[in-house]
Amino acid sequence: MDQGKPNRREVMALTAGAAVLSAASAKAAAKTSAGKPRAARRSAPGQAETGPGAPIPTPVVKTRSGPVQGLIEDRVHSFKGLPYGAPPIGKLRFMPPQPPAPWTDTYDASDFGAPAMQLAGGTSVVANNDFSFQMHRVFNTPSELKVMNEDCLYLNVWTPSPDRKKRPVMVWIHGGGFAYGSGSQPIYQCDGLARRYDVVAVSLNHRLNVFGYLNLAEAMGPDYATSGTVGMQDLVLALRWIHDNIEAFGGDPDNVMIMGQSGGGAKVSTLLAMPSAKGLFHKAAIQSGPGLALGRPGPAAAGAKKLLDALGVKPGDRAALEAVPAPMFLEAVGKLGGGFAGPGSGPIVDGSVIPRDPFTPDAPAVSADVPILVGWAKDEMTIFTAGEPWFGTMTEADLQARIKPFGEKGQQLLAALRRAYPHYSPTYLWVQMTSTGLGLGGSETLAERKAAQGRAPAYVYMVSWETPAGGAIFKSPHTIEIPFMLWSFDKVRAYVGPGPEPRHMAEQIGGAWVAFARTGKPDHPGIPHWPAFNAQTRPVMDFNVKSRVVDDPLSEVRKVLASGPPMAIRR
Repeated sequence: MDQGKPNRREVMALTAGAAVLSAASAKAAAKTSAGKPRAARRSAPGQAETGPGAPIPTPVVKTRSGPVQGLIEDRVHSFKGLPYGAPPIGKLRFMPPQPPAPWTDTYDASDFGAPAMQLAGGTSVVANNDFSFQMHRVFNTPSELKVMNEDCLYLNVWTPSPDRKKRPVMVWIHGGGFAYGSGSQPIYQCDGLARRYDVVAVSLNHRLNVFGYLNLAEAMGPDYATSGTVGMQDLVLALRWIHDNIEAFGGDPDNVMIMGQSGGGAKVSTLLAMPSAKGLFHKAAIQSGPGLALGRPGPAAAGAKKLLDALGVKPGDRAALEAVPAPMFLEAVGKLGGGFAGPGSGPIVDGSVIPRDPFTPDAPAVSADVPILVGWAKDEMTIFTAGEPWFGTMTEADLQARIKPFGEKGQQLLAALRRAYPHYSPTYLWVQMTSTGLGLGGSETLAERKAAQGRAPAYVYMVSWETPAGGAIFKSPHTIEIPFMLWSFDKVRAYVGPGPEPRHMAEQIGGAWVAFARTGKPDHPGIPHWPAFNAQTRPVMDFNVKSRVVDDPLSEVRKVLASGPPMAIRR
């Protein structure tokens, strides 16, 4: 962005303008056989072309860092790949995020920024059949592995108009645990939300896995005191950017809702416990990712030491740490346990940036006035297990063998699930066993602790609508509400299926999320009245073709889960 010379964009515009003027002069000089001048098409140098296939530029928007320009896509002004932080590379690797350097030339916001370094595997990377391949156009992790980068602090803004109208701002925080994902995956794109509901929608990328959560405080010294939480600090910086700039895009900085599913839900849970995030958002949605507690510095530091040993980096050798190529970190951590259990697998309670667990033993006081939505999908784990050899073939004997290690409580839980879902096969009963942590157990526990504060309300939901995709094997899987609440269902028909039902579900779920963003209450004319959660009647909105409020659904299952210590049931 050189101040003394025209940049490449300006040179191209001037050249194109000169060509237009030259052509116009030649046409004006030409005569028809009747001696009349021909009509000449005239346009000013640099004026945008129009017509089918021509991209339509947005107005230039001034941010605190500099001017930006995106594209108008089907009536929505889209600004993609906006830098909200300086590239966290070199000396900034593992450091708290810094604001971006300012610029004066107009920044090109026509395409997404790079996703963070991704630590992913299994069917999220390798397709084992045609349907699985189609799912990679829903969650496009294989594509992100090709372009991932440490330089990843980018966000995307979709707005009906950058007119300073002060619309509600809905911020999407992606899932993928704390290991992989981005804000640009097809299912996460928020243009439909802005188009349908006249809100400003934002999605973002931030540091993940070891780059965002490696606790180097012991191994590398005090400069790295908060390295185990920098991925969460990125999110706070993004929210600070939104607070400072979103009014120029037509959004209201004093009415911001944060939303996340799975790992994104755990990130939202954690932001609710972070003093540095206070005042930067005003509502929150935690979807199939109730983050009740986080890791601790000691085990996280031990994991970091193992990783440094594997990389040949000695404690305190900052130059060596900065010199390790980014892919080598991923290769080494993969050998030590992977993204969900190995070093850097998530944030820790470090006593400063994150001073306490999000929702254990109670709800955090710092966000007591923030209302929340929290809930789950009926058959969470099908999306992770449908490719397993046992899926669809499990016998009763197989099921009993898997439950045996959990003793009497395991049998009690199975019996309660059989009564709740009498038509379920052993496969789906096992899926239910493994889904309770993400679903009923964690979500209602979080809601109960929030309600006990007696300040802002919690609203609880479950999704029981079943997708017909993949031969209907998923039933109501993890992530199924996302294309409805983000209004992205037409981008992911391979996942939600054909016909009118997906749009009907979007009208109900998307309408509730937008109503909540506007008012702090999810009521709207398309669903029954949705009461706030309380520990006595425990009302839950059950989203289906005909949605309804159910008091204490799965009460017997809930009581079994609440009796005694929790069961760590893995798929």
